Amino acid sequence: MRSLANIFWLGTKEIRSFIHDYVLLGLVLWAFSVAVYAQAQSSSQELHNAAIAIIDEDNSALSRYVIEGFYLPPYFKPPELINLRDVNRLMDNGRYTFILNIPLHFERDVLARRQPAMQVNVDATVMVQAGIGAGYIQQILTTQIRNFLSRSERAPPSPVKLDIRIAFNPNVTTSWFTSVMGIINNVTFLAIILSGAAVVREREHGTMDHLLVMPVTPFEIAMSKVWANGLVITLAVGLSLSLVVRFLLGIPIAGSIVLFLFGVMIYLFFATAIGIFLATIARTMPQLGLLYLLVATPMNVLSGSNTPLESMPRGLQIVMQASPSTHFVSFAQAILYRGAGLDVVWPEFLAVALMGGLFFGLALFRFRRVSAQTA
Repeated sequence: MRSLANIFWLGTKEIRSFIHDYVLLGLVLWAFSVAVYAQAQSSSQELHNAAIAIIDEDNSALSRYVIEGFYLPPYFKPPELINLRDVNRLMDNGRYTFILNIPLHFERDVLARRQPAMQVNVDATVMVQAGIGAGYIQQILTTQIRNFLSRSERAPPSPVKLDIRIAFNPNVTTSWFTSVMGIINNVTFLAIILSGAAVVREREHGTMDHLLVMPVTPFEIAMSKVWANGLVITLAVGLSLSLVVRFLLGIPIAGSIVLFLFGVMIYLFFATAIGIFLATIARTMPQLGLLYLLVATPMNVLSGSNTPLESMPRGLQIVMQASPSTHFVSFAQAILYRGAGLDVVWPEFLAVALMGGLFFGLALFRFRRVSAQTA
């Protein structure tokens, strides 16, 4: 009971120190509010208001039917008709991202099964829209031409109809993914920074010597920093999901936020241990920041939050199974996107807890050695 009391009161000291550190307090508020909102709204991966122009040299019923297919707000702006001689000038000026050229005798050649060619000029400096938009244009052209031929009774209807059903994100809206993944990445970022800064701050302010001469053990000091910083981040995650993601962005959460926060607390046991471990190596805050870049950045990039784990080389997939961040992203997506319950995610919880406990033991061993040298 005395040890628990020491851990509790040392933790409250950490919380008071955090509240009075306006830089770290501002960092937490920014990371779970403005940063999440900005990431959700600015990194769109779908087509939105793309500028398109069309050169209609055929001026036939088919060409007009094709043009009607591009009145698809908010994917494309209303298409504008231009002359062939203006293509180079308009593309050089960046006026349009796409220019579609419907050639002369297009309808006649299509009905005669001559497979005429259509040209699409794409401004690839608008990288995301250029890649996605070219696929949209091809799909629209295929659909419009097939429908026109079916209505003209010159071609039989397609024997196969593809019925696409998209689960969990029906409109394939990027912000539904990036907002939650932004919160998940910030959990790792702030857990390492806050716990590491707590140890470095003690050393820089000279209060570490005071702690070591008190009747407390290195384990109690380390655990107080773990629970205090973990509590701060868990509360920030819960508020961010409720206020920023659900209320401000209007993004639905399929699963239980309480279950997810329970998983966050398990993962923070590991992430804060990394911060303490790095703080025993770094002597100053700048050194801690550099070590963070070497450790946390690969963890976030390779965890599956940005790129699916299945898209990585097989060897890298096996290696990343030893990282709790991979399992954290896995159960976070399962709970928040697919509404999974504890019966589905408990193996991921167990893996994170076991690896977190192992790494906490390593961090505690290193912390005790450094404390003994300081004493």
